[in-house]
Amino acid sequence: MGAVVPFSTIPEMFRNLVAKYAAEKRPVLMYKSEGKYKGISYTELHRKVELFAGGLASLGVKPGDRVSIISENRPEWVISDQAIVGLGAIDVPIYPTNTAKQIEFILNDAGVQFVIVSNQFQLNKVLKIIDGVKALKKVIIMTEKEEVADPRLMGFSEVMSLGEEFVRKNPGDVQRAVSRVAPEDLLTLIYTSGTTGNPKGVMLTHQNIVSNIHSALKVLRIEEGDRFLSFLPLSHSFERMAGYYTALASGSTIAYAESIETVRDNMLEVRPTLVATVPRLFERIHARILKAVDSAPPIRRKLFYSALDIGREYALALKRRDVSFSLRIRHALADKFVLSKIRSRTGGRLKFFVSGGAPLARQFGEFFEAIGLKIIEGYGLTETSPVVSANLFDKYKWGSVGKPIPGVEVKIDVDGEILVRGPNIMKGYWNDPKGTREMIDKEGWLHTGDIGMMDSEGFLYITDRKKHLFVSSGGKNIAPQPIENLFLSSKYVEQFVLIGDRRMFLTALIVPDFDALKEYADAQKLPYKTNSDLTKLKEINKLIEEDIATIQKDLANYERVRRFILLDKPFTIEDGEITPSLKVRRKAVEERYAHLIESMYHGVN
Repeated sequence: MGAVVPFSTIPEMFRNLVAKYAAEKRPVLMYKSEGKYKGISYTELHRKVELFAGGLASLGVKPGDRVSIISENRPEWVISDQAIVGLGAIDVPIYPTNTAKQIEFILNDAGVQFVIVSNQFQLNKVLKIIDGVKALKKVIIMTEKEEVADPRLMGFSEVMSLGEEFVRKNPGDVQRAVSRVAPEDLLTLIYTSGTTGNPKGVMLTHQNIVSNIHSALKVLRIEEGDRFLSFLPLSHSFERMAGYYTALASGSTIAYAESIETVRDNMLEVRPTLVATVPRLFERIHARILKAVDSAPPIRRKLFYSALDIGREYALALKRRDVSFSLRIRHALADKFVLSKIRSRTGGRLKFFVSGGAPLARQFGEFFEAIGLKIIEGYGLTETSPVVSANLFDKYKWGSVGKPIPGVEVKIDVDGEILVRGPNIMKGYWNDPKGTREMIDKEGWLHTGDIGMMDSEGFLYITDRKKHLFVSSGGKNIAPQPIENLFLSSKYVEQFVLIGDRRMFLTALIVPDFDALKEYADAQKLPYKTNSDLTKLKEINKLIEEDIATIQKDLANYERVRRFILLDKPFTIEDGEITPSLKVRRKAVEERYAHLIESMYHGVN
């Protein structure tokens, strides 16, 4: 289905949704408070947005101004966003995991005049750098601010109170501002986290995002009344477009998870029909399921794996549209006694997951499909607003990222790079015309930096990042990402970084699944006290070595890992080793563990 209301800008969409659903009791947003989920109606949300917009206007926010939001997912994020863009100002979202130094760079680069933060923790980061951000006028705190003698600080409720007075004295002003916002106006500056160097501000217009919403709704089975569970950062383009704007445009309800750690429990409470996520969630769920199965009695293990095999057979038969009567019966029994019980842990109403942000390993797609949980994988970049292609509910291929969505052109360049053109292509990089010219050529093709191919049916496959192709010292081109994804299927592996550019052979830095290792060590009565102790045990290293040998048996010799080192702690956002969208910062990891990497190549001639 398409959007439930017509619109050409984001504030127009919100205004028309409010008009359509003003009389409905069904909530537009849900959030956890005092131990239970509460709802916010369209009328209530509209009133809050109007008052906050009025408050911002009274503080001097005008069209073209940049206003930042530094917050976890919560209703106030939406209120702030809709108020900002409804005034014609430009939203500059910042990851709440960013450091003070990273925040300072973005605020200065974008010339941000107003910052909205969620709590005291985020405020403290801004206060550290506030004197170094010359354009900054006000900092607004969503939770009530502590007593700080600084006229630049304000509480969210204070701004709302200013808005009440503004709306009373200037009736209709906020609505008129919404009408003046044009499709070609800048909607947002999203700073890409990148893998090295300072981030770049991606300039996205209302037309960019709106075209992507309409195209996505033409091909995805999102229906009026669906319920999304939102936990990916709203500062990320994927969640912003898919889990927020597209959800609203379809007439769906959005429920916010308390945190990524509580997603499992929140699924049971919210009972979502749709969840937008990244592959890391599937890796965690897969590991959790297998861990529970492996610790179960032999008869239950056998029952699970038998049901899983039937699920795989049934999924393949459905694709061929050739489900025999006997298979239908066997699947019904397997589903009743095993598979449905696993699905019930998602709340029991899930239609499908939408996966983006990073490549989904084929084995995870097939595993969840066998259980009866469909994953719709897509592909895109912040610079493409973000969706370029997507698999469909009934037309998909594992390993591919689907076909280009309506209105978006894709072609493969002579060197294998994926090029994209369409109404979703960014206006450019903020304050960086050179970077813009390098990214978008004179014919309007955006150079993604990804290497890929298209099959005869038009399905797109991503093989690797152009700049992340390894070239071995023997001249072999090696794409690390598919190899890394292969090893992530191991129950003993939590994170995996392949090393080998300009090297004689491949090695790896491995963060093991310490729960799985502890179970093995306890069963073998191996002595240990800490995670570090585990990684040093020769029996544990032998276990991982044998696991690696099994996993890579079908790889070419030059693609095989010859040596590895087990790390005693995971890569984290805080340590700068992964991005907020959970992608490994390869350069940062290689620099931090340079001495360990060199030790794996020591003595090799």
